[in-house]
Amino acid sequence: MQLSAATQAGLTRNVQQWQSLPNKDLIDFVLERYHAVHRVQFPEAIHMARRVEQVHGASAKCPVGLTEHLLLMFQELESHMMKEEQILFPMLANESYPQGPIMVMENEHQEHELALQRILSLTDELTLPEGACGTWTALYTLLREIIVDVRAHIDLESHVLFVPVEKHSGACCGGCGG
Repeated sequence: MQLSAATQAGLTRNVQQWQSLPNKDLIDFVLERYHAVHRVQFPEAIHMARRVEQVHGASAKCPVGLTEHLLLMFQELESHMMKEEQILFPMLANESYPQGPIMVMENEHQEHELALQRILSLTDELTLPEGACGTWTALYTLLREIIVDVRAHIDLESHVLFVPVEKHSGACCGGCGG
């Protein structure tokens, strides 16, 4: 997936740099770098997991149940991203920090982390069996990428986007709940 020049530039920013930019810039980055990428990654991983389970289901090392887990995880993630895109991100772009929706998203972030841990459990920590086929190998490579991306996505939202500007500068009155 080809990323825009703005998103490419955003890949090198650290937390402090993101904190100094308008929320709109970070939202645009999250939409392209994470939301759009997850929408490509998950269907591909689901397809490969299905193939691995169909071909190698009798193997003791086969991650039986991974396809179903990825399907459910993607449904939950898609619902989460739609809520962000339709409700929360427009508010954050206007520098409004609605505690209720943010708390819902943070709770869902915790659920996403549990789902990532379930991937690791189902795949024996992404340990390939000896002589694993190309699809199985590619699946685990993609799952590693998904885990890193989902965690980075959550981290950026939780520690930058969902935090009012006043908290970044130390000028928060304490009423924002953080």
